[in-house]
Amino acid sequence: MTVIREEISTNPQNTTKTKKSAKQILLWIAIAFVVIFCLAPVMWQLLTSFKVNEDISRVPTVYFPTRFTLSHYIELFVRRPFLRYILNSAFVSIISTALALVIGAPAAYALARLRPWGGRVILASVLIVTLFPGILLFLGLLEIIQALRLGNNYLALIIPYTAINLPLTILVLRSFFQQLPKDLEDSARVDGYSTWQMLVQILLPMTVPALVTTGILTFIFAWNEFIFALTFITREEMKTIPVAAAQLSGATTFEIPYGPIAAATVVGTFPLVLLVLFFQRKIVQGLTAGAVKG
Repeated sequence: MTVIREEISTNPQNTTKTKKSAKQILLWIAIAFVVIFCLAPVMWQLLTSFKVNEDISRVPTVYFPTRFTLSHYIELFVRRPFLRYILNSAFVSIISTALALVIGAPAAYALARLRPWGGRVILASVLIVTLFPGILLFLGLLEIIQALRLGNNYLALIIPYTAINLPLTILVLRSFFQQLPKDLEDSARVDGYSTWQMLVQILLPMTVPALVTTGILTFIFAWNEFIFALTFITREEMKTIPVAAAQLSGATTFEIPYGPIAAATVVGTFPLVLLVLFFQRKIVQGLTAGAVKG
């Protein structure tokens, strides 16, 4: 009996299984730590938006609300036209995203397939602009907005957002167009398709995951942008969500409305969460396309 037990205990297969199980446990612990670390600020804002003011200001800190309330959300829409802010952000983000895709898709196809004269220089310029911090364009854009008298106009945000997102759109879509087989284009030309018809009717439907992924990235940038929206738009009814949330004030000068700010953060983030969840499959396809050739 003792010999059999020693053989079982010294069995290399058991040792290997033990090591694998230990690695899996450590892996799940690491994943749980990363998830908690990333979601902790979100959960804090979400819980704060449902806390009463007594729990928010209590010392020591109350992490989980003892009483739930919707007063912060009600105050958000009663005291300020927050629905109008949401519509402003949605309008600016949707229009700028659509323009970036409409302009960027033909430009990306031209750089990928048509190879225009000076294409490498154009591509290098697009890459440099992509790496260029957008905040450094602020003073130049301010002069242009003042010269064109676009202050307090939606175009003051739509045009810069489109211009900033356009290089990224071109680079991403160009890589997808390069991965498409050229036989499709040759067959389309034989069937009498023009370049524009081939792009719209054949190639773009095949790059829907890339369009969705790029569009969501540009939409999130336009939705969350703060500096340009704060400077170029000063009329109350034209402000976007980031500016409106930052300018929330309390009943007195020295009061910081933590509850309404948390509620505004949740309301401003919720549409983005829905957008990502709705297009989840397309995003995964767009991010993983081209990772494996074949």
